[in-house]
Amino acid sequence: MAAKIQLEIDLAFSVTEPAMSDRTPSTVNGTVTASGSTVEVYLDTPEAFSGGTPLSLDAVRELAKALADKGVAVSVTGPKGNLVSLGAVDVSRVQRLLTRSPHIRLGSISALTPMAKSVRGSGKSTGSSGLLPPSTPFPLVPTVNRNIRRRVTTTHHTPGSGRARLIFVQDSATWNGQVPREFNLGPVTTTIGSGGDADLLLPGLDAIHAEVVHNEDDEYVLIPHGPVSGSVNSSGPSVLRTGARIQLGPWCLAYFREEYADHGRPFGGRSGGELAYQRPQFDPRTGRTEGDGSEGVGDFRRRTR
Repeated sequence: MAAKIQLEIDLAFSVTEPAMSDRTPSTVNGTVTASGSTVEVYLDTPEAFSGGTPLSLDAVRELAKALADKGVAVSVTGPKGNLVSLGAVDVSRVQRLLTRSPHIRLGSISALTPMAKSVRGSGKSTGSSGLLPPSTPFPLVPTVNRNIRRRVTTTHHTPGSGRARLIFVQDSATWNGQVPREFNLGPVTTTIGSGGDADLLLPGLDAIHAEVVHNEDDEYVLIPHGPVSGSVNSSGPSVLRTGARIQLGPWCLAYFREEYADHGRPFGGRSGGELAYQRPQFDPRTGRTEGDGSEGVGDFRRRTR
């Protein structure tokens, strides 16, 4: 933590701005006083600075943070009270949201109003440069049109995308530090077994031990022909979800598919979460009502429309 800075300041100043094409000359008198780590800056006509090029809010945030890191607080005041305080100051949650900084505290409305009027009357747009938020058009109540009907978009990607694949699982005792072997599933059917015509050849299994079918619903379904276990159905088809474990004899495989394609309900995606049920949803691309697939293939809630 930085050592606390101790300041002793007693200064008076006067600044005169020359006449410009769009404004008359003006003079600002003020004082700067400090005792300890708190600095007080007083300006008799602070609105005179509003007509010039304002300091960007990003720069003010950086300055306020630098002051806070040093444990210094700087307050700028005028005839109507405090305008702004920077640095090691207490800031309310509302003002933190307004300025997006925990080190900027705006002063009273009565003190800031003259500066705001001066900015509007100068004919220059400050955008997000000043410390004041943009003026709010009346009415203050949000104008919400509750009759707007927005078309629901889909999170479902093109069929077969997401690189559906099987990854060979290795535990900490057998892992040699290499990237685990992966096998990309086919676009229609992938057979797994020890037979010479199997797509994924694994010794020690039946000739065709299991197959993974990519169905018309863009789901990858495991259909066992031999003994299977893990987080899938051992006696029938299972809709695969990312992270599913498939134990085939001595081989342990994990199913993965990128999130944007493997999940995405409601509408157009797939059900997510164990034991979850979501209402059927109509898919305008296929003209069918897509039911929840959490109960596997042949869910009675899946029906045409």
